[in-house]
Parts: sequence; structure tokens; C-alpha cells
Amino acid sequence: MKKACIYITIFLVLLVVVSLVLTAVGRHPTAVLKSRVGLVTIEGVLGVDINTKDVIDDLKEFREDSSVKAVVVRINSPGGSVAPSQEIYESVRKLSTEKSVVVSMDALAASGGYYIAVAADKIFANPGTMTGSIGVIMEVPNVEGLMEKVGLRTEVIKSGQHKDLASMFRTMTDADRAVLQGVLDDVHGQFIDAVAEGRGMPTDQVRELADGRVFTGRQAHEAGLVDVLGTLEDAVAEAGRMAGIEGEPDVVTREKRFSLRDLLRGGLADTASRWLGPGRDLWGYSPKYLMSFW
Repeated sequence: MKKACIYITIFLVLLVVVSLVLTAVGRHPTAVLKSRVGLVTIEGVLGVDINTKDVIDDLKEFREDSSVKAVVVRINSPGGSVAPSQEIYESVRKLSTEKSVVVSMDALAASGGYYIAVAADKIFANPGTMTGSIGVIMEVPNVEGLMEKVGLRTEVIKSGQHKDLASMFRTMTDADRAVLQGVLDDVHGQFIDAVAEGRGMPTDQVRELADGRVFTGRQAHEAGLVDVLGTLEDAVAEAGRMAGIEGEPDVVTREKRFSLRDLLRGGLADTASRWLGPGRDLWGYSPKYLMSFW
């Protein structure tokens, strides 16, 4: 009985040691793996389905990981909020100054999704991908007529002329429209400048394409908005080639982590296999209206 307890204790100690080693390897993967391609997935509506901080953390970790020589950003998004789109765009652009970054477009990479893509070194799209939609939209509901029908009204006390800008309880004035149009035009201009810089295209040429229309991947390729028609596998292979990796690159995602619980539940081999495996929000102050890249 005493001997059995000793064996069990030794086994548990070994599990803890292995867990600590594997955790360290997860944080500093250069210890066992060399020259990998990182994969970051952006899927859903920006600012709604997607946690901006998580994406930025993924990009930052791959930027700091010396074993990751290139990164593929897989995008499947119709766009979404302005600020999250711009924050992820800046993170991708910063990463591209240090490592090769390739975007792979899934079914949809439009508006804010395309905004992010133009920060990469190279953009892959499927022929049937829906992309483009270079524009900004703000939707302002108006229930004034309904309020009149049911006999309701609002009393507004404000400190400035435009403090109730875009209120849904009254018709928009010409002054309101001018202010909001100015805001949208400015953000639209920022979008156009980002595309022109990222794609190396004249601003006037981008402006002709930036009327909100969507393109298929093939149309976008013909217009110069994407570089290559190809799959995710093609994008990974190209990222590896750009980074100078020989042969098929290992692909790693940030979500894979080691823990003692994983080891106890799934076993060391299963855990290692999983880790090493194959590779509309506001621009403003109030929810009365939405300004988004859609």
C-alpha cells in the first residue's frame, strides 16, 4: 500500500512537471518548433460578434513569437463598427512591418472586413467571395408619425443646438443632416485613404470604386482590390513562401493551450496532438443611430 502511494505521488509530480514544461513551450514555442505560420480568424460582425481585444492580442502574440515567421488572417465578416475595424486594421498593419501577413477571404470580407484586409501584404479571395463595399452608413429611425398617432411626445431640454442630433422622435433638420453627412464623409475619406495606401492605388481610382458596391472575388481581382484568387490553403502556402519556409509550413493558432486539467482529462498524447495539430456600434454618444462599415 505504501509503495502504491509512492508510485501515485511520483506520477502526479511528473504530470505537474510535464504540464509546466508544456505550458512554457506554449508561451515560448521556439523551444520545439521552428518557422511556423500563425493563423488568426476574424468571423462575424465587428463590434458585435467579434471581441476586438482578442483579435489584437492574437496578432500581438504572433508578432512577438520568433517561431512564427508569417501570419494568415482569415476573414469572414460583413463589416460592422467603425472603431473596431480601424483598431484591428492598425494591428495588422503594425504586424506587417515585422512579418509577412496574408489575408484569406472566406465567403464574405466586405466593408469593415475589407478595411482590415488592406493592411496585409497580400490578399487572397475565392472567386465567389463577396468583398468591397467601401463605404459608411448611418441609419436613423424616425417614429415621429407613430408618436403623433398614439398621442405621445417628448420634451427635450438640451445645452446645445445639436445635442439631440438624430433623435428618432423628430424629423431630421437640414442642419442635422449637414453635420452627420460631414461625419460620414470624413470617415469615408479615411476608408478610401486606407485602401489607397494598402493597395498602392491612386486615391481617385479608389474613390471610383468606393460607392458602397460589393464585388465578387473575381471582380475585385480585376479591379485591383485583391491580389490572388485562391483558397486558405493557398494563402498559407504563400505566407510560408514569403517567410522563406521550406516545404509545407506548420500552422498554429493562439487558442491552443496546455493545462494539467487537459492532461488529466485527455491524456498527454491527446493534448499534445490538439496543440500541435494541423495545421453596428456607435461613433458617438447615444444608441439613437448607428454608423458602420457595412
